[in-house]
Amino acid sequence: MNNVSNIVSEITKGNVKPIYFLMGEEPYYIDKISDFIEDHILEETEKEFNQTVFYGRDVSIEEIIGAAKRFPMMAEKQVIVVKEAQDLSRTIEDLVPYAENPQQSTVLVINYKFKKLDKRKALYKAIHKIGLVYESKRLYENQVADWIRRVLNGKKYKIEPKAAHMLVDFLGTDLSKIDNELKKLITILPKETIITPRHIEDNIGISKDFNNFELRKAVGEKNVVKVNQIIQYFAQNPKSNPLVMTISLLNSFFTQLLIYHGLQDKSRDNVAKALGIRPFFVIDYITASNHYPMRKTAQVISLLRDADLKSKGVGASQSQRDILKELLFKILH
Repeated sequence: MNNVSNIVSEITKGNVKPIYFLMGEEPYYIDKISDFIEDHILEETEKEFNQTVFYGRDVSIEEIIGAAKRFPMMAEKQVIVVKEAQDLSRTIEDLVPYAENPQQSTVLVINYKFKKLDKRKALYKAIHKIGLVYESKRLYENQVADWIRRVLNGKKYKIEPKAAHMLVDFLGTDLSKIDNELKKLITILPKETIITPRHIEDNIGISKDFNNFELRKAVGEKNVVKVNQIIQYFAQNPKSNPLVMTISLLNSFFTQLLIYHGLQDKSRDNVAKALGIRPFFVIDYITASNHYPMRKTAQVISLLRDADLKSKGVGASQSQRDILKELLFKILH
């Protein structure tokens, strides 16, 4: 996040690089930086003749270089953006001659999603020397709730921990999807609002009582009645509650619980640090540890792996609902 802020700040100050190579597993920040450059380098009147967007599947490296070597028309700079440049991965090193001697009046932006340049090769070294190479790393699941809080804080909103985790449990680690839902919320809710689970339920359609977060909590508490209620709700709303997501989240929980069992220092702050969670949620692991000793926890992880295979059609022909019911029965008994 700070890296992105620094890049934006430098561009705003007029410190513009001739090449921006934006790469990595998280497309959200790649798009943010690229869009900012498209929106802010040129005046609106200059964009018609001096801003060009290519797509990797439709263009060659030679065509990109040819366009980049042109001079701007009635403007100080031209901007060339290459989107989906990962489609050019086989020939991307052919960009080296241009990167070693770029046109200073051109701003070349390359969006290289889900891939990375080899830092040992000439292209990375050439761009690193005169331009900017930015690697956008995908956040781990336990980092996304904090990211949500930071984004909302920057827009003068706050969010309750449970509400943030509802978003993560429902949308996963896809920052673009989460950002779209946050935009909906801040369009509806006034500034300074503390976003609650009720806001999430009313405006995004995620049930505050029947979701993966609540299922994980109920399983940890061995609350059989609540678990069965959530299973029934999931069965009635399968598209909103895919089994693969449920298994993944339960697996993360029990893997963390296994780590908890192995800790010598079980103070709240040390547990939070070791598990990568906020101190607010440590009580959930303390409760679960009383119901699931280390041996049972390891057994549950094995059950989750088997269920994951079954959900993908390996060794079973059960419905998704039956797989989940069988899995949770074995976990709780």
